[in-house]
Amino acid sequence: MPRGDYAALVALFNGLLATSLLAHKCSREPLPERVEPKDLALFALATQKLSRVITKDKVTSAFRAPFTEVEGKGGPGEVEERAKGHGLRRAIGELLTCPFCLGTWIASGFIYGYIFSPRVTRALASIFAVSGLADFLQQLYVKTQEMNKQK
Repeated sequence: MPRGDYAALVALFNGLLATSLLAHKCSREPLPERVEPKDLALFALATQKLSRVITKDKVTSAFRAPFTEVEGKGGPGEVEERAKGHGLRRAIGELLTCPFCLGTWIASGFIYGYIFSPRVTRALASIFAVSGLADFLQQLYVKTQEMNKQK
C-alpha cells in the first residue's frame, strides 16, 4: 500500500479545503449559515452520478488510463479497472477507480462551489442529478421489460 502517497493525497485534499476557506475569509463575505436540505439532496445526487462518470464510464477511461488498466466490462456503459503502477501513480489510480473515495472530493467541490457561486453550482449539479435519476429510470425500465418477458 502506498501509504505515503495516500498521505500526499490527503494533504492535497486538506490543502484545498484550507485554501478555499482562506480565500472565502479574504473575501469578507460570511459563510452560509447552513446548506439548505434541498441543496444537500441535489449535491448528493450529483455527487453520486459524477463519481460514477469519473470512475467507471467508458468515455472517461482515457483520462484514467495513465493510472489504471481495464479488467473487464462493468455495468451498462461502464468498465471495471484497477490501479496500476507504484507510489503516487497507484494512489491516484485507486482514487480514480473508487466512486466512494472520489465522492468525498466531488462533494467537497460542490460545497466549495456553493460557498462561492451557489447559482452556477446548483446549475452544474442539476445536470448530474437529472442524469443520475434518468439512469435509475433507465434501469427500472429494463428490469420492467425483463419481468414482462418472463410472464
